[in-house]
Amino acid sequence: MFFVPHHRWEGGDYAKWKHATPSQSASGQLQPFAKDTWGGTFHDDFQPQKGDIIVKEHWAQSGFANTDLDHQLKQLGIERLIIIGMLANTCVESTGRFGMELGYHVTLVKDATAASSREAMHAAHEINGPTFAHAILTTSELVAALSKA
Repeated sequence: MFFVPHHRWEGGDYAKWKHATPSQSASGQLQPFAKDTWGGTFHDDFQPQKGDIIVKEHWAQSGFANTDLDHQLKQLGIERLIIIGMLANTCVESTGRFGMELGYHVTLVKDATAASSREAMHAAHEINGPTFAHAILTTSELVAALSKA
């Protein structure tokens, strides 16, 4: 399993950036991913296990941009991505879109992602997802498909 964490905020992050986005600026104030806080750690139910790979933190949305994700996947011969996580309409979507552009087969698991609104979930899975994902499945559908493989 690959973990692609968001950058864990520390004091001064984004402060001198020329082009911080509104959400990046807000994260500096709200600190949702502050290092060593609840939002800046892995959930107890999803702790990395022996053999898992933790990719370098991404600063914005894509798990590929400015990280070693593509390199790690290619070194292991992985060509298919199963993407879950948060937020469906930002990080999940951006990582899936970037992965497709790099030639990976992308599967989105729609009941294993979250967003801040129904509209965002709808956009991520019903409008934008079909433009880059090769499959958009529920967890049950994914498990069934994997058991047949």
